Amino acid sequence: MTRKSMNVLVLGGYGAVGAHLVRLLRADGMVARAAGRDSTRADVVLDFSDVNGYEAALNDAAVVVNCAGGEDLRLAQVCASRGIPFLDISATTEYVQGLEKIAGPVLLGVGLAPGLTTLLAVDALSGNHGPVDIMIGLGSGEHHGPAATAWTYHLLGQRFPDPDGTTVRNFTGPVRFEVPKESGYRPARALRADFADQHRLTREFGVPVRSYLRLDSRLATAGLGLLTRAPVLRPLVPKHLPGSDKWVALARSADGSMRWAAGRGQSLATAVVATAAVRAVVAHPLATPTWIHEILELADLRNILRDNQITLNY
Repeated sequence: MTRKSMNVLVLGGYGAVGAHLVRLLRADGMVARAAGRDSTRADVVLDFSDVNGYEAALNDAAVVVNCAGGEDLRLAQVCASRGIPFLDISATTEYVQGLEKIAGPVLLGVGLAPGLTTLLAVDALSGNHGPVDIMIGLGSGEHHGPAATAWTYHLLGQRFPDPDGTTVRNFTGPVRFEVPKESGYRPARALRADFADQHRLTREFGVPVRSYLRLDSRLATAGLGLLTRAPVLRPLVPKHLPGSDKWVALARSADGSMRWAAGRGQSLATAVVATAAVRAVVAHPLATPTWIHEILELADLRNILRDNQITLNY
């Protein structure tokens, strides 16, 4: 299958991530259709809860990318039953683990985190047998889609398993990361956060992989730490937090060496990685649930990251 014959259905194709993805895919010579409920913005008007309508929308689709923020396993299952690759950008552990059990072509970790963070960690693991820490720094001043905001707030107060067998509460356990000056970030503490790829990589490589999150505003990062201990305060959080749209992602090996990437606009970065993932699916057809690092390496992203003003250092 060639790129020109690819008909990509982008669920949530006019949202924060989806709009970038549709634009990038079209620029790459593919046919990309934005799917959603808004008839004024969607190429395919679709209520994702209507499985019959969804099935009909797949008649011309060669690939489906879920950027809608919804985490309904039925969407992937319907694609799997028809042999249509289903790519998902979600970072939610429980949902991703459900996708891993689907018998069909599903690609997981298609975004910034997981996704680019996963590839950085795998590169770090390739030359080091010790634990690896993943840190993602997000711009608290960026206008995020509602799904990204909802995902962050969903983590408040929730716990997840640590590689040492204990449980960790999201947005606790601060650890300081020395961030390269070229990234646009200053060294600061980051908080533990339940990104799905840390669990997959820990199982696969047999060494502890831990994920951390910080915002570019230290005040906003501290706010997450406070809210996870008192989620009832969430209604008091202002809609617009201080900060910029700069992001950084890094993987730190046990010897202190780092692989990192940085840019502006996390939604754009997720779309850039998703575009590379669609290209990879064209070249390497899927048959079973697959993580992004099983078909892509950092080197495969070098050009598309550079073309979108994203710095990569590894």
